[in-house]
Amino acid sequence: MAVELKDINLDLVRTAIKENQREFLLDVLNELYPADIAEYMDDLNLEDAKYLYTLLEKEEAADVLMELEEDVRERFLASFSTQEIAREFVNNLDSDDAADLISELPDERREEVLSHLEDRQQAQDIADLLVYPSNSAGGLMAKEFIKVNVNWHVVTCVREMRKQAEEVEEVYSVYVVDDDDVLLGLLSLKKLLIASPRAKVSELYSPDLVMVKAMQKGEEVASIMDKYDLVVLPVVDELGRLIGRITIDDVVDFIREEAEKDYQMMSGMTQNIESGDKIWEITQGRLFWLIVALFGGIIGSRVIANYEGQISIYPEMAFFMPLIAAMGGNVGIQSSALIVKGLANHTIGKGGILKKLWKELSVGIINGLVCSGILMAYSVIFLPSMALSLTISVALMTVIIFASIFGAFVPLVLEKLRIDPALATGPFITTSNDIIGLFIYFLIGRMMYGFIL
Repeated sequence: MAVELKDINLDLVRTAIKENQREFLLDVLNELYPADIAEYMDDLNLEDAKYLYTLLEKEEAADVLMELEEDVRERFLASFSTQEIAREFVNNLDSDDAADLISELPDERREEVLSHLEDRQQAQDIADLLVYPSNSAGGLMAKEFIKVNVNWHVVTCVREMRKQAEEVEEVYSVYVVDDDDVLLGLLSLKKLLIASPRAKVSELYSPDLVMVKAMQKGEEVASIMDKYDLVVLPVVDELGRLIGRITIDDVVDFIREEAEKDYQMMSGMTQNIESGDKIWEITQGRLFWLIVALFGGIIGSRVIANYEGQISIYPEMAFFMPLIAAMGGNVGIQSSALIVKGLANHTIGKGGILKKLWKELSVGIINGLVCSGILMAYSVIFLPSMALSLTISVALMTVIIFASIFGAFVPLVLEKLRIDPALATGPFITTSNDIIGLFIYFLIGRMMYGFIL
């Protein structure tokens, strides 16, 4: 049974490394999964991490390397030569993991690592994968899979599968191709086991399968695997030839990375940053939207300044400025978040964009009526002016309805412009609604409050 991390003292491990207690450390490492070992190495200094790494078997060491935090892995790899990276790491990784690892290296080191690989087919496979964007099906796939020719007999099929299986860590599916490597279908292992040795694959395989093309987006791949409950998905080129497969673990990693990017964008960060990054890198990632929010605040102050005379005549209107701005921002974020979610799981198109906007309008009207009704009841009790009560209630309802439509509309526009819609759930929508909400508030105030008085 694997030992829980909490049961092992990290200080004890550091002491064991310092005193070169190899047997103790080997006992500890044997009880841990690669992900657990990676957590230790994330917390160790570089020299101690390298010492711990040398105790691992080559295949396990390669798995641990891929589990390290990206910034830790970058520093770790920088301490090895390109020849060592090729021999110790890349040689023991599947093609997709090897391509991911090499893609993190500087351009000049990438070429050197590939040149040091003794297996030229392996080097070619990795080079092929590096051509595809990281967020595409080609960028997620591995080149290791098992395929059989539709014209083979079962006895030939089994013999060839045994050879291919040596290079494949997990056998999920057996793919059937023709003489041109065009993917035709799947071969059931059960049918293969019970079939006559002289039976042909063409009599046994099923043509019903789901596949994706290499340049399809990673989001589409994740959606397809989720929709059909797949653990593996074949990848073909434009001619339908089988070129790779995507396993569920790679899709899960992709979904997690995309979720982290979206969360950071929603929080107002323009690039992927970690808490362990350098101060300037973190500043660069956060500063842009802070400046946007700053200019938004300046514009908002100008809106208020334009209505300075109105505020001086009716100073009580200033009391509700934060409420109007906050409600507009909150409603806008709720609306945009719902649309972004729909775009991500491809449910927006099912009901139509106009239907979604109409639904948001309807929700905005209901929410506006309820919230403005509550505010009206409060203001009637605690404020001396019925005119002010009516004005702020109408303004709040108008702002909520506008923010609902605006929050839904913006991510749809960004999607059309091929900009990440998650941008609409961050500072952009909040700042915009603050400015427009204040403008609506003062405009209605001028139209109603002064008129009623």
